[in-house]
Amino acid sequence: MASGLHIWLAFTIVMLIMFSSLAEGEPQVPCYFIFGDSLVDNGNNNNLSTKAKANYPPYGIDFPDGPTGRFTNGRNIADFLVELLGFTNSRPPFAAAATTSEEEIMKGVNYASGAGGVLERTGKYLGDRHSFERQLRFHNATVSRIGLHVQNLSLARTHLRKCLYSVGLGSNDYLHEFLGAAKFPAIRQPLYTPQRFASILIKQYAKHLRTLYGLGARKVAVFGIGKLGCIPGMIKHDENGSSISCADSVNDAVEKFDNKLKILIHKLNRNLSGAKFIFLNMTSISHQDLPALAFDVTMKHKDSTVAFTEARTHSRHPCISIVDKPCCKVSTTVVLKGQCEPNVEPCSNRGAYMFWDNYHPSQISSMAIARRSYTSSLVTDAYPMDIRSLIQLNVQKM
Repeated sequence: MASGLHIWLAFTIVMLIMFSSLAEGEPQVPCYFIFGDSLVDNGNNNNLSTKAKANYPPYGIDFPDGPTGRFTNGRNIADFLVELLGFTNSRPPFAAAATTSEEEIMKGVNYASGAGGVLERTGKYLGDRHSFERQLRFHNATVSRIGLHVQNLSLARTHLRKCLYSVGLGSNDYLHEFLGAAKFPAIRQPLYTPQRFASILIKQYAKHLRTLYGLGARKVAVFGIGKLGCIPGMIKHDENGSSISCADSVNDAVEKFDNKLKILIHKLNRNLSGAKFIFLNMTSISHQDLPALAFDVTMKHKDSTVAFTEARTHSRHPCISIVDKPCCKVSTTVVLKGQCEPNVEPCSNRGAYMFWDNYHPSQISSMAIARRSYTSSLVTDAYPMDIRSLIQLNVQKM
């Protein structure tokens, strides 16, 4: 047992060192702006009046600075993308903008907020949070700040056109709005058919992405939602508490949104001059070969019932072999339901877990997702290209 623990620890250390070495040299883009929810939040919720916080142990147990507001044990997807892009440090949270230098602001900002969504009302029952619309207002303030700093509007626009922008929202809209009536009876909102809700969400998403374009964004990576029904907080269990299948109805509903999002990306590329938007397919990235990408673990979803069995039986390394349970002990209270119990020791073999709590990927999963988003492994991972290809485009000639 001890030797197995040493093996996964050694592999984790080696892979993280190899990953860090990829980021040597000058950044591949002058700046990187991040919009999203708790999957990429790095502290924007810490001082908000909200239940959606992660600035307490065991969150951050593997992060150099400890608990920072990241909803995982270490670095999140945005942190790894920052490294792949060649930046030395993670982009500062907008919450720290007042104490961040102009030079750092010029390199990008993280606006992501836990419980935030595409819809303004999403996550309201948890307390304050930054919706996509509010994050865009923050970015507008940042753009103005950059303009004042360079004292040349044309130069500021040229700078912003070269930046990478990533957007990842929608999960909370499904968790709190579409599924809210069943999971959270206290919430009062209309009930929608899956098709209707996807259409409402896409309409609002399109509006916000056009606003981002209007603020100068020309290279935009948009993350889909993926298999939301396969996260620990959604999967079905038998009478003994063992996982037996994903929630197919949830996956089917989200698939309608992801399909519409890909079509939206195509339309934006056709209609918005000089811009290139890409769609990152989280179903392909996260639920086909993610464990294989990290540590040669094969996981192929033939259907929701056998998915977890396959993930276990095809493992050829002890890492990322547990895909249906969280590493930390999750709370069952209303306040922190699905998040880690404060100050409770998590699992010791953290490299073996795909999920950190009931809703968020572990550090090792986040690393794999970031790598696969940056350089796609399958043609289904990204449309019409991956992040690496996107940042190489010369938008001046588009």
